Amino acid sequence: MQARTLRIGTRGSPLALAQAYETRGRLMAAHRLPEEAFEIRTYKTTGDVIQDRPLAEVGGKGLFTKELEDALLKREIDLAVHSMKDMQTQLPEGLGIGAVLPREDVRDAFISLKYPSLDALPQGAVVGTSSLRRQAQVKRVRPDLEVVGFRGNVQTRLRKLSDGVADATLLACAGLKRLGMADRITSEIETDQMLPAVAQGAIAIEIQLDDEETARLLAPLNHEETALCVTAERAFLTRLEGSCRTPIAGLATLHGDTLHFRGMTFSIDGAECFEIKLEAPAGDAETLGLSAADALLQRGAHAHLGRAS
Repeated sequence: MQARTLRIGTRGSPLALAQAYETRGRLMAAHRLPEEAFEIRTYKTTGDVIQDRPLAEVGGKGLFTKELEDALLKREIDLAVHSMKDMQTQLPEGLGIGAVLPREDVRDAFISLKYPSLDALPQGAVVGTSSLRRQAQVKRVRPDLEVVGFRGNVQTRLRKLSDGVADATLLACAGLKRLGMADRITSEIETDQMLPAVAQGAIAIEIQLDDEETARLLAPLNHEETALCVTAERAFLTRLEGSCRTPIAGLATLHGDTLHFRGMTFSIDGAECFEIKLEAPAGDAETLGLSAADALLQRGAHAHLGRAS
């Protein structure tokens, strides 16, 4: 069934490799292929190289995907595995999403060696995070806390915590669970307290649009519920022209045949916030996300986005 070796492109971080191995495992199971039918190629992205300053200062989304997308376009690889929240909403010409894997836990994880929860942090405690979305929401619920920049992969951030750089940090539950490190989660932060990033917890597999063979192999892996939810969320982000420089959060959930969506934009300091809740039939996922964004823009969210009214 499979004559050629399927080349899987990924970043080289432990989490990225775990996601690539999950993709390979699902393909092996779906098509009864041996491990030898695959080759995993690792790439260092711009986001991996730049560690001395916040990504928001460098150029927003795409910093963890560009080199993989270049490899796809050069046909060095057949598919690229991404954390979907790292992907640009507008993909390079000729590339598309071949499959979205079942979503992991969408929540953010609170991690501390001293305190059980965000609410339990003492006044003036230091929280380390590289995410403007998390920063804004921390400051919104706890303006007394100090937030400092925290770059690096999961292991690096946990090491900084052990070194006393901060009293607590926030990471995605999904990444920790995929790494087998769920025991490092001090407490999960429910989505009504901290809304996740668009597509958080979702793995996307990107391919060349004209590669029908790879598309056929990936088709059984696509998880329809996850795909619908992230379609609404990414449409929301697209309309807002969101990037790493803008605190935006969004989450869609499917209940029966109805998609429920909640989206938020924030000022950097968390003092101002616009929020929207909408629902629509599951088949209208993209329209739902666009409508939610339009509603926020009409309310004045453009003030957070650097856009004219």
